[in-house]
Amino acid sequence: MFPCDFAWGAGTAAYQIEGGWQADGKGPSIWDTFCHEKGRVFGEQNGDVACNSYELWEKDLKCILQLGLTHYRLSLSWARLLPDGTTRHVNHKGVDYYNKVIDDLLACNVTPMVTIYHFDLPQALQDQGGWKSQSIATLFDSYAQFCFQTFGDRVKLWITINEPYVCAKLGHEDGIHAPGLKEPGITAYLVGHNMLRAHAMAWHSYDSSYRAKQKGLVSLAINSDWLEPLQPDCTDDIVATERDFAFTLGWFAWPVFLTGDYPEIMRSAIDANSRRVGYTGASRLPSFSKDEPVILGTADFFALNYYTSRKVKAGAGFGQTLCMKSDRDIEEVLDPSWPICGVPWLAVVPHGLRRLLKYIKDTFNNPVVYITENGFSQVGPLQMEDVQRFEFYKDTIMEVGKAIEEDGVNIRGYFAWSLMDNFEWPDGFSARFGLFHVDFSDEKLSRTMYHSGREYAKMIMKYKSEPK
Repeated sequence: MFPCDFAWGAGTAAYQIEGGWQADGKGPSIWDTFCHEKGRVFGEQNGDVACNSYELWEKDLKCILQLGLTHYRLSLSWARLLPDGTTRHVNHKGVDYYNKVIDDLLACNVTPMVTIYHFDLPQALQDQGGWKSQSIATLFDSYAQFCFQTFGDRVKLWITINEPYVCAKLGHEDGIHAPGLKEPGITAYLVGHNMLRAHAMAWHSYDSSYRAKQKGLVSLAINSDWLEPLQPDCTDDIVATERDFAFTLGWFAWPVFLTGDYPEIMRSAIDANSRRVGYTGASRLPSFSKDEPVILGTADFFALNYYTSRKVKAGAGFGQTLCMKSDRDIEEVLDPSWPICGVPWLAVVPHGLRRLLKYIKDTFNNPVVYITENGFSQVGPLQMEDVQRFEFYKDTIMEVGKAIEEDGVNIRGYFAWSLMDNFEWPDGFSARFGLFHVDFSDEKLSRTMYHSGREYAKMIMKYKSEPK
């Protein structure tokens, strides 16, 4: 069912696990700043210590080996490596830390997939405008090249930016992620645009200066739900679903994989809403400049983060405000038959992943796909015998197998989210996604494998040893 070289992985992100927020010369990130402001995070929690992976990496490695993973996805903390965000000052203690992590993984025959940016912009760069600034793309490219130069002799799978949609919308329109800005209608589109520019510059830098020698692959991780019309025979719902896809998956996948530009359905909806409310400025969705690196083709594989699905129906009509919600003019609803796991937004829909994978194959010219995040959360009383989560992983991996065998999707890997319980952004430590439980009340931060972790390890062993 699965290729013999299939990547069986789990993922983490620096701010969510490392702690050591001021250790050994690390600079502050926007998530350090955000979490230290009152009322931002569940229980006023923060990632100052988190899983303390900065000091307890060997414990993490034991977890990875217990699972039998072939791959491990981690992210680099920009502010740990370059405290002011620029290569003028390199923090060599940070370099040493990541060198050890990468070297230890390789010594244990585990392949690292490294994310260069996973939400934690250096605060020094935010103070200069952050992702709203035109210059951020050049700064990111410089940082990415530093990573390629420093670690690229050993890292062969790179993710430039994780979930630009989440960073743009939740961080700059909704204000519930760092940097906590609520600037509806314009800023999220500008941030998304600058992230695409930054990604493209870094990809071209790798392609022209590093690929021949290092022989790695570079992409960006795009998150998407599976979306389908609430009423399959309703034209308005069908059109609304297409528009919803354009504003989520299409926003970043369309320029990179299909046309080099945003979906026309997205731009026309934004511009129509601008006219409706009397906005007379230039299009709120920026245009790509002919003077900058080409966006189209700047991904060597499709990195997909999938968690859940939604039914879509046409909106109730445009509001009188400029914001992404009124631009989209859709309503997403949950099918009541879908169970909810932990956090209220996370409906468990394994078959949605298979359908989304087929959609990606058909829409984006059958790319190589890595599923770079997929997971199931616990909230409330701790359940070490987390049978529901095991069933979720079993069902999901079966759907991935069907996508490969029956739908012909070229899937090369699956990364569970997450290796261990960690700091889950605004939910703090209240939402537990781990294959390992971390006891945050224990000063040793002990890691204990959940039932789902044991079963995932068995699945990996089974599929790795099956005759092909």
